[in-house]
Amino acid sequence: MRSFVIFAALFTLTAFRGDKPAYLFYTQTGKSTSYEKLLKEAAGADVVLFGELHNNPICHWFELQLAKDLAAQLGTNLVFGAEMFEADNQQALTRYVSGQTSDKEFAKEARLWQNYDTDYRPIVDLARDKKLTFAATNVPRRYASLVSRQGLAALDTVSVAGKQNMAKLPLTVDLTLPGYKGMLEMMGTHGGSTQGGPQVENFARAQALKDATMARFILENGQFTGAKSGRTVLHFNGDYHSKNFEGIVWYLRQQQPNLKIVTISSVEGENIAKPQADWKGLATYVLAIPGDMTKTY
Repeated sequence: MRSFVIFAALFTLTAFRGDKPAYLFYTQTGKSTSYEKLLKEAAGADVVLFGELHNNPICHWFELQLAKDLAAQLGTNLVFGAEMFEADNQQALTRYVSGQTSDKEFAKEARLWQNYDTDYRPIVDLARDKKLTFAATNVPRRYASLVSRQGLAALDTVSVAGKQNMAKLPLTVDLTLPGYKGMLEMMGTHGGSTQGGPQVENFARAQALKDATMARFILENGQFTGAKSGRTVLHFNGDYHSKNFEGIVWYLRQQQPNLKIVTISSVEGENIAKPQADWKGLATYVLAIPGDMTKTY
């Protein structure tokens, strides 16, 4: 009997070692952790920022699982928000989520990402089914494009109605923050501009406009006015918008420094069982995914 137990234990260990996990979770300090711990902390947060890789199926699957599990725990105190919907499409999104329009009507009324049906519609339909608020948080792309071409001063030409769909002006942009500084360094030799030149700096300012706009609508839909609202905003955005606790996080902290914010950063690696040194500090939780994972587009 004892020999059988030892054999069974060795077999189980060998089988485990032979597994090829599709994901692993790590803490901010690089220690292995679990989805269960992430879920528990997320349920007690004011804001959860899920930094995704836009074409990664594991990210989208986990977004849906987290959305379902938080909805089961928090009910209508859960609010969804997403970079993938621009603020001037809020009415169209609200009409669909509230059941006033069909999926075909929604597709005609809103600007939807190419992978909406496979990657984001399941969460939108969850909000529709559970009668949850879904916030369109991103700045309309025409305004980000305007800043990228002409700088922040160009926003003064936007109509009063248009300014309701972006961060409140004047907008403070600190290009010395590591995230924006890294963007400047990465793009410094592109676009016919020298490092730190106006064209590259305006691209970073356009990124900041997106970050600040998403922060604005997260705060407004979470009803965070200084006191606890009882709401949790689960927000989906590209990883660059929240990794290293910058971007959206920085703008949230400028207005509400006491918010409990949980961030998730998605990374890819050749061997996710061995966390890389540069994964540390990226986020409250790091979702590590094999680099050869199939893509959604």
